[in-house]
Parts: sequence; structure tokens; C-alpha cells
Amino acid sequence: AGHSITNAATKNTNPFKPVTLGQSGIKTSLIGFGTGYNGGNRACNMTRAGKEKGIALLKYGWDRGIRMFDGADLYGTNPFIEEALRGKPREDYVLVSKIWVRPGGIPEPERPDADVVVERFRKELNTDYIDIMQIHCMVDAKWTDQQKKQMDILQELKVKGIIRSHGVSIHSSVALEKCVNTSWVDIVHTRVNAFGDSMDEKDPGKVMGIVKRIHQNGKGVIGMKLIGNGNFTQSPDKIEKSLHYVLKSGAVDVLIVGFEEPWQIDDYAGRVEKALKTI
Repeated sequence: AGHSITNAATKNTNPFKPVTLGQSGIKTSLIGFGTGYNGGNRACNMTRAGKEKGIALLKYGWDRGIRMFDGADLYGTNPFIEEALRGKPREDYVLVSKIWVRPGGIPEPERPDADVVVERFRKELNTDYIDIMQIHCMVDAKWTDQQKKQMDILQELKVKGIIRSHGVSIHSSVALEKCVNTSWVDIVHTRVNAFGDSMDEKDPGKVMGIVKRIHQNGKGVIGMKLIGNGNFTQSPDKIEKSLHYVLKSGAVDVLIVGFEEPWQIDDYAGRVEKALKTI
């Protein structure tokens, strides 16, 4: 019994505590800021709300302790992220971006290679390197064959230090399954909550089973859609169940949320802290 008391006392329940993403060597905060809520065609709720509000919200996240900022070409938020983090020590935050390789989704029909796209991202974010570079929204079981050229380019960029890690954001269970044994994958974005809402399968256990294997293989896991793509905003009970489910799994390193108001950051942080205390 004495042992469990000590454990309870030393357990870190800070919702912004430092975490490490698998064996990637990348350390950041448990809660990350997803900038692409309802994103597409280089727009999202943040860009629609306007730059002033978006930058203020990102800065508020920083002040609270968020150290991961999750962007993508699809969202159009790079200028917001750049301005909000201007003047902050570069080694103190983690930048995530995602390359869009699919038809549609962004205004141009061309899909330049990853090195060209990453170079543009670096300029837009005014940074020497990007910490986590993902191939966005993979759904096909054969994505590792289809994206081989881009994967090789990203591997080269990692060797050069232009990016620190690479991986994928996943939108189907067959594509997720492929991450388990693909050594190229450093970090995975996966949709995960306790209800199968906005997830790759209606059965959350099936997804979590794959996620656990991915994590056991040393890969970092970023969990998204913990509020079911906003569906649980009015259901605190569902948010809490999801947080408990995901945090208890021990297989998800970072929780990414698409915040739209400062109070949501406070509210979510409080819920994460409560969940950490009860696990």
C-alpha cells in the first residue's frame, strides 16, 4: 500500500507535461494544438475566424503550456502559426505539417515532390527545420507502395536535418495496420476516441488494438478526434470517457485538439488533468 501512495504523489497530472513520441527523440507537451478544424482547400475554422483571433488563440495555447502546433497544407494556417510563435525559442516548440498528395483538397492541380513542398513550408513557417512531417490522409492499404517516392525524399530530408521525423496521418484501419511494421514510419496521426465517432472503425477497440501494436514497435502516436470531430463538445461525459480510454491505453503520446476559443483550452486541460488523476 505504501508503494501506491508514493506513486500517487509522484504521478505527473499536468495536462501540458512533457512527453516523448516513441523512439523519434521528439519531446513536446501532452496536449497539442490542432489548427485545421473543419479544414480543406487551405482554409479552416481558424482562418475563417480571421488572423487576429487565430494568432491570439495560438498565443494563449502557448501561454498555457502547449508546445506542439499541428498544421498542414490543407488548412492554410502556416502564417498564423509563424506569427504566433515569432520570437519564441525554436527548440521550445514542435512544428507539425502535412503534405497533401491526393486529388482535390488544395487549389492547385499539381502535386510537386515532398522536397519542393517542404521548402515552401519552411519559408511560410520561417524555420530551418520542421519537427514532424506527415503524408496527409492515407486510406489505401498499399499507401507504402504508392508513396514510395515521397517517402524516400522525406527520408533524405531527415538525413539532412530539414525535417526531424516523418510519418503519416491515417484515415482507414487498413492504412493504419500498414504502420505497424513499416520501419519508415516514425510517428502516426490516428483518429481515436472511446465511441468510434469520426474513426476508422465503429469499434474503437479494433482501432486501439492496432494503435497499441504501432506504439509497441517504438513509433510515436498522435491521437486526434478525441472529441469526435467536435461531436462531443456538448457532452462532457463523452469527452471524459474518451480521455480516460485513450490515456489509460498508454499507446497515445500526444492529444491534438482543434481549439476555437480560449475557454476550450482551459476546459480541456482541466478534463485531461482529472483523467490523469483517476488513471
